[in-house]
Order: sequence, then C-alpha cells, then structure tokens
Amino acid sequence: MAGIVVKPRARILHGHDWVFSSEVLKVFGNPADGDVISLKDGKDRLIGSAIYNSKSQIVARRFSRRRQDLDIDFFRRRIAQASEYRDRRSVDPNLRRVVWSESDGLPGVIIDRYGDHFVLQTLTLAMDMRKDLIVEAIEDVFCRASASLAGIERLAGGAPALQGITVIERNDATVRKAEGLELETGILRGTSSQIVIEIEGVKLELDLMHGQKTGFYLDQRHNYGIVPGYARHRRVLDCFTNQGAFALTCARARAREVIGVEESAENIAAAKRNSARNELNARWIEQDVFQFLRAAEKAGAQYDLIVLDPPSFTRTKSGLRDALRGYRELHMRAFKLLSKDGLLATFSCSHHVSDAAFSETITDALVDARRSARRVCRFEQAADHPVLPTIPETEYFRGFLLEMMPGR
Repeated sequence: MAGIVVKPRARILHGHDWVFSSEVLKVFGNPADGDVISLKDGKDRLIGSAIYNSKSQIVARRFSRRRQDLDIDFFRRRIAQASEYRDRRSVDPNLRRVVWSESDGLPGVIIDRYGDHFVLQTLTLAMDMRKDLIVEAIEDVFCRASASLAGIERLAGGAPALQGITVIERNDATVRKAEGLELETGILRGTSSQIVIEIEGVKLELDLMHGQKTGFYLDQRHNYGIVPGYARHRRVLDCFTNQGAFALTCARARAREVIGVEESAENIAAAKRNSARNELNARWIEQDVFQFLRAAEKAGAQYDLIVLDPPSFTRTKSGLRDALRGYRELHMRAFKLLSKDGLLATFSCSHHVSDAAFSETITDALVDARRSARRVCRFEQAADHPVLPTIPETEYFRGFLLEMMPGR
C-alpha cells in the first residue's frame, strides 16, 4: 500500500487524526488522490490507514489505526456502530445525526436522519468517490424490516428499521472546495425532500434539499426544550429565527409576545406556514438582525427573553477578528434591549470561536452596554454530535443562558 511518512512532531503522533502538508516527511508508492494509504512514523512503524488528497491542505485523514480498506463491510460496520452509540445515549432514533465525521471514524461523512429520510454529506474526496457504497451501507443498516412487520421492526438498541428510505445529497457546503470538489445537491434514493417533523410539540415543515445545513439545526434539538422553559409570560425576541423553531416553541410555552427576525424571505415564509400549521401567534419580521436591533434600541423597545442563534460568523481562522467584532456588537445591542431581569440565550456554531473567546466577547459586550449578568447555564452540542478531545475541530457549538441583574 502506498503512503506517507510523517515528521517527528506531526500532530497525528499526539492523538489527532489529520496530517497537514507541512507535516509530511516523504511520500512513497505514488498514491492517487482519493486513495487509501498507509501512515508511518520515521521508524517505519504503521500508525494507521488514511484517505489521501494531495490537493488539500490536510493531505491525509486517518480512519483506522490498523491496515483497513474502505469497502462495503467497513461502511456498514461504522454506520451501525455510530447509530448504536446514539441509541445508548437515548437520542431520538427518528431525528438525529447518525454520523458525525471524525467523531465516528468516517472523516468527511455526515449523515442526518429525519424518520425515513437521510441526508448525506461527503466533504472529503475519498468519501465522495465512495458515495454509492455509503448509500448502500445506509440502506443495509436501516432497511432490515420484514414485510410481515410492515417495515417497523426494532433494531438492536431501539432504532426503527425501514422498508424503504430516501437519501438526499446535500453537498453544497463550501468546505468541499478545499478538497477540489464541486457543490452538488440531489436525491440519491427515493423521491421527496419535503417532510414534517415535530419538535417539543411543534410541527415544522422542512425542505431537506434547501434548508440550513442538512435541512434543520439538529445540534439545537435538545435546546428547543430548554429555552422555552423560561418563556412563559415573557416578551420573546428570536433573532436569526430561521424557520421559527425557537419562536414557536416559546409561543407554545405561553410567551406573552413572540417576534421572529430573519433576513431570508424564504425562511420567513416557512416560519409563517409553521405558525399557521400549529395555530401559534408570532410576528415575523424580514430584516437584517443588526439593523433590527439598532432600530429597536432607538425606539426604546424591551424584551424579557432574547435568543441569538446566528449562522457561523466565520469558517476560517483568518475571519476570526471580524467574527468577534460582529458577536460583540450583536450582544451589546441585545443586552441594551433586555428588561431589568431579562434573559439572553446565545449560541455560537464556529469551531474557530473558542469558549474563552466567546466568553470574553460577551464580557466586553456587557461592559459596552453597562449591564451586569449572571450565568444561568451553558449549552453544548448534543450527544449525537460527539466531541473527541484529541480532535478539537469536532467541537464547534457552545452557548450560554444569561440573566440580567436588576439595579446594577
């Protein structure tokens, strides 16, 4: 097997699974991009099998510490193991991230499940080249139902098996460009990408082909049950409302008033349909959130609970400075609009914005707004988005619930 020898201080020798181009000592055997290769240290010892792409800054991504090929049995085994792990963590089997890239030993592969609909992303060249094998493995793992059970038998751990599934390709993430891949979307199996899911008693229509990420913010799934617990009788402002999940779960929790702000006309239209579907009252405003907050401050508006759930402000380290500047203004303006004992639920979904940086930005914003606050709790990514301590890139989600201190 062709492969590479890594330099003595390469991060893969310290627990990580990536090899950057600057960490390669030599290449042997003339591997082609997308091949499975051997990784060796300077003493010719095998340190694992990896996928290779000379065009990427990350030239190799380890997926096994042994000699291993990417065949159908491998994909079946890894996908089944990932699903069983989430069963053990009691994650809803019908609404979950089934595979989370390196966290499940499948670098660049993301699989999200919405009932009998699966959304697939292949963000690395080698995995994209084996997309058909991955789809076949998804079918094998989740379609074990017998006709006598009408497609509803239970797999080990509790996930329902299915007679037929839909697999949707959402390879429109710009990170694919770093691997030399085109952006693509489409239906690989089945016919429809339109579905309805239920979150905390609220029914939401989704278009899995065009919605955010793979159709929905699954990393917020558990928080849609936490934040509305503070909404009763409060005036709620949901910024970056997307399709209205936080706004509508707060409305269902008997908030006194709910406003959802979103600059996307398509998302506002979807939020209005979801509002009507659930017979819940909310006011939807199609506007840039920063512009809305500035205008609300000038008008002297006040809210008792504000939710800040923006899309990622930066996907690169070079954009961190601008991202933190944006977070600081966003939080400062939100703090100014909160009532004397108001609550702020705030989230960040960028790996490059660390806990320390996010906390410092919030502190600076409190100083700018001349407010004081207590931390009520912190939010972390859900159990179906597991974090590997040796691969910090697997942790990207963080948030806080803060309560303003009256009289300070």
